[in-house]
Amino acid sequence: MSVGARAAALAGGEVSGTRPLHGGDLSDVLRVQLADGRTVVAKTGPSARTEAAMLEAIAATGAPAPAVLAAEDDLLVLEDLGEETGLANAWGDLGAALRRLHADTGDSYGWPCDHAFGAVPIPNAPESTWPDFWARRRLLPSVAHLSPALARRVETLASRLPELLPDRPPAALLHGDLWTGNVMARGTRVVGLIDPACYRGHVEVDLAMLSLFGRPGPAFAEVYGPPEAGAGDRLPIYKLWPALVHLRLFGAGYRGLVEGCLDAAGV
Repeated sequence: MSVGARAAALAGGEVSGTRPLHGGDLSDVLRVQLADGRTVVAKTGPSARTEAAMLEAIAATGAPAPAVLAAEDDLLVLEDLGEETGLANAWGDLGAALRRLHADTGDSYGWPCDHAFGAVPIPNAPESTWPDFWARRRLLPSVAHLSPALARRVETLASRLPELLPDRPPAALLHGDLWTGNVMARGTRVVGLIDPACYRGHVEVDLAMLSLFGRPGPAFAEVYGPPEAGAGDRLPIYKLWPALVHLRLFGAGYRGLVEGCLDAAGV
């Protein structure tokens, strides 16, 4: 049975057509037209149930996320949020959405289960301090996949994290992969935070990811609030992890990004 037919059946209908949507580089995403006139979005992947739980956690905070209609081990069926117009006029609303998301705090860092970006695992077992979590669950797992010179620099930075990161910041709910392509907006409103890789941690992680390949508009900070003291010094440390993920997934073209983060972090 095709992905479209499976998604339609899970939504209680029959498929009448499908159209590919952008789904990043790690999954296939389709808009599925049902015979009764409804549309849903189908997303394939090996961790569909985990992603469903993450989307439901985001929605529970009041932040926008597509409703989960059904989930199997390798298929997620979601509410169709329709077309988008981009973030140009919706930065302020994104600031409000992230304030709601990050206000949800827990007792420990991490997530109840591990996740992955394609072939790159995302270990999420808890650690008692935030520097330990960022070192052991985010930076050090990439060391075995790096050149010796880069590996030594990452290990050096990891050893210094107790001096550079707050020991126990609030364990906020993070989107975990918050680049602009994972924010759907229409006009002045954000309609959905999509493709999450949630865990609990320091809010600056999401803010760093948001600025990895661009720069939030001024309305974002006006609504979200001012940065914490020392945020600029921590920014390259938090950008380093997605840079390492991109290097592992997509190759040497991202080595410069990794080296730039390490340079800015002073190692």
